[in-house]
Amino acid sequence: MKSEEIIKILEEKYPPSCAEEWDNPGLLLGRRDREVQKILVSLDVTDQAAERAISWGADMIVSHHPLIFRGIKKISDETFLGRRLLTLAEHRIVCYAMHTNFDVRGMAELNARQLRLKNTEVLLITGEYQGRPEGIGRTGDLPEPMEPGRLAEYVKAAMELPAVRCYGKGEKKIRRAAVSGGSGKSVVEEAIAAGAEALITGDIDYHTAIDAAAQGLVIIDAGHYGTESVFIKAVAEELSRQLPDCQVKAMEVEQPFTVI
Repeated sequence: MKSEEIIKILEEKYPPSCAEEWDNPGLLLGRRDREVQKILVSLDVTDQAAERAISWGADMIVSHHPLIFRGIKKISDETFLGRRLLTLAEHRIVCYAMHTNFDVRGMAELNARQLRLKNTEVLLITGEYQGRPEGIGRTGDLPEPMEPGRLAEYVKAAMELPAVRCYGKGEKKIRRAAVSGGSGKSVVEEAIAAGAEALITGDIDYHTAIDAAAQGLVIIDAGHYGTESVFIKAVAEELSRQLPDCQVKAMEVEQPFTVI
């Protein structure tokens, strides 16, 4: 099967038109007519992912985060990104990314299911797809009311994380929560406006967190990787179902940090 056929299948469900204007999803390296038999699914195209793809003999990497995000002026072995691009190109590995288009059409629902949210609504509407509002994140009712500490433990277990950070204290039980995979500090106001009593996301800075807590919004920082690693298994399983003639391997879920 050619890479362009695989890309067509992916873009039917996760159209690039659903991506944010600043984003850079799509075919980022390689040829559309490349014959593909082995696909590696990874959150990022790191050196470790590149090494795994090469050692396994992969023809294509499908990632969440784009391998190339900002403009680059040269590709040489003088930079870490240049070396990575050259290595992948030399092994004829196609790199395709689904970023904010997947956030809108996939990640939000995956996160909501992880947390077993009920009566869900789109947190930040960014457009419409087939006549329905689509966007970043979800708000919904928790399976049961939980105080902040209990909610932090619940998120940690549900997302299979080594640790989370919780901003906001008290005995008041939280009934409705918002979740936004990745970096969600920009949706704090939307979470409050939607009636959420807690926001589960990643990359929360100190001032954003304490200001949110001052407004009564509990923040659970589950990490950028922690809230998005669900992409790996979900996309690998989806590709395995849709492409029975291809071998699909999921990159191991491994937190990029150590809690000491």
